[in-house]
Amino acid sequence: MLKKITSSELVLGMYVERLGRSWLDTPFWTRSFLLESPADLERIRAARLSEVWIDVARGRAPAVAVPVTVPPVVAAPAADGGLVRSAAPPMSRDDELAHARRLIERSRQAVQTMFDEVRMGKALSAAQAYELVDDIAASVLRGGNVLLGLARLKTADNYTYMHSVAVCALMTALARELGLVPEQVRSAGLAGLLHDIGKMAVPSAILNKPGSLSEAEFSSVRAHPAAGHRMLQEVGEIDPVALDVCLHHHEKLDGSGYPNGLCGEEISLFARMGAICDVYDAITSNRPYKQGWCPADSLRRMAGWRGGHLDAQLFAAFVKCLGIYPLGTLVRLQSERLAVVVGQTPGKPLTAPTVRVFFSIRAGTCIAPAVIDLAAPGCQERIVSTESASQWRLQDVDRYWAGEAAMA
Repeated sequence: MLKKITSSELVLGMYVERLGRSWLDTPFWTRSFLLESPADLERIRAARLSEVWIDVARGRAPAVAVPVTVPPVVAAPAADGGLVRSAAPPMSRDDELAHARRLIERSRQAVQTMFDEVRMGKALSAAQAYELVDDIAASVLRGGNVLLGLARLKTADNYTYMHSVAVCALMTALARELGLVPEQVRSAGLAGLLHDIGKMAVPSAILNKPGSLSEAEFSSVRAHPAAGHRMLQEVGEIDPVALDVCLHHHEKLDGSGYPNGLCGEEISLFARMGAICDVYDAITSNRPYKQGWCPADSLRRMAGWRGGHLDAQLFAAFVKCLGIYPLGTLVRLQSERLAVVVGQTPGKPLTAPTVRVFFSIRAGTCIAPAVIDLAAPGCQERIVSTESASQWRLQDVDRYWAGEAAMA
């Protein structure tokens, strides 16, 4: 139940549904949050807002408050773009991992519900989609590559839904790297979330088929961009960027893509961004018919597709925001040890990420894990190659960066 109060009536423990002011004029990540920090409380009170909406079902209720009718939610994007850099301190890496795990599971469930309703002929809720985009964008802006890395860990059963979450996060990160304005970052995120909604028109047996597709089955899959475009058109006030990316994320610069065979500048900036993000998540994820490629190896292979398939300048920006060795990459160090990449320090060389060593090649056995910042002053260690876990017969390597909870 929502109640309207003034900022002076706010106390810790209340759940703020939204503030009576444009997001650009507030220091908070999202429209709604649990008020736990005294510093956040003082910032809101200092703003002297005439109204604040709180949800008493999710937090503390005021001593005296009069329930009022909630104004309708507008499905169209907010004029300010809905994204604000938070003034709150960043989370620790462990806290960010835990937060990202919860967000991913919540997002997967939300996308599955949203897409299943579309499959049953119900209209998509644009307001619900925007709220999900804002939550994902907030995690990406605050936690860097943590959410991007975790979103790659998906199963064959939840691939379609998790792929949408992952591409949303990747599109948000790439848009931010390109310096787009907040409204455009939000549009890019929404486009990523909805780009594959047309797959709800493709039979599940085809989407999850472990073997090669017949010509008729492949034609069914190739029809999903147009099907998704029609679905989104039925929503009404939907962001045109989402419509464009949904229809054109399989177009290629050389004109060999589908559904319209567009080439070069005929393909919009956002559709070219969508192609990069869609391909990267697809080739790094385990699918019914193949194992995902190593993140770093995937970037190297994608580099060979520049010009003909992918936009070279956008791909360079994409590599910059992921790193040459993305989170979770298995690497061989000069000291003859194996490690996984656990982070990248902003402003430091992309060739020198932070890694966690766990295996001695000389001894042929696992060792006590230890974290090394390869960009630290005086560090003599360096990466000599990327490696395949299967070649070393290693299982669940991702637990060394994502944690046991993520693997469970």
